[in-house]
Amino acid sequence: MTDNDKGLQVEIKLEDVSKTYVMGEVKVPVLKGLNLEIYKGQLTAILGDSGAGKSTLLNMIGGIDRPTSGRILFGDKDIAQLSDRALTIYRRKNVGFVFQFYNLVATLTALENVEVSTEIADDPMDPSHALDLVQLKDLVSHFPAQMSGGQQQRVAIARALAKQPSLMLCDEPTGALDQQTSVTVLNLLSDLNEKLNTTIVIITHNPNIAKMAHRVVRIGDGKIEKAYVNDHPLKAEEIPW
Repeated sequence: MTDNDKGLQVEIKLEDVSKTYVMGEVKVPVLKGLNLEIYKGQLTAILGDSGAGKSTLLNMIGGIDRPTSGRILFGDKDIAQLSDRALTIYRRKNVGFVFQFYNLVATLTALENVEVSTEIADDPMDPSHALDLVQLKDLVSHFPAQMSGGQQQRVAIARALAKQPSLMLCDEPTGALDQQTSVTVLNLLSDLNEKLNTTIVIITHNPNIAKMAHRVVRIGDGKIEKAYVNDHPLKAEEIPW
């Protein structure tokens, strides 16, 4: 599957995807007929206010949750129709997650936190090399409590990266960080995208972060309000904060 204008390969494609949560007799529609293509090797920003449906969309793409209706195509597979076991394999082989609050194991060192990820991957990167890529080779024996928030987030990125996923999904990765540390983390994600050709999706409520993406998708009330190509992505340090 390709973008006819650019010749870009599609990493994952959503066709008429909807998600409705049922709470008792109340139905809450969160995603409403989304059609979206995420392109291989690009950094895509999904932008929207709190409650717009961004995290739900990311969970659909990552195989954490299933849509109520519609198709999510990864290659020729509709991951929405996979069995629970097959969906677990999809996540293990193809997806790396980076969350706002790091989700590191407090009793494990930086190296051991990364090793947790590599133990379930088919063709993992050496954990020490992953930490080297995020500039933490001197902190391999440190526990999360001994590291700053930015350092912990870089461990989380190394953990996701070490699986060598084709798709890295980042949910508000700088939401808990100050401006200077945010720039460091965003520059790191941009470098990984550029040097390793990893497809990266960042969801954020901050419109300035979207300025560093190749493509920007704005979501509101569970629908895509706007999607466009950013012809001149900025570096993180060039973003107005």
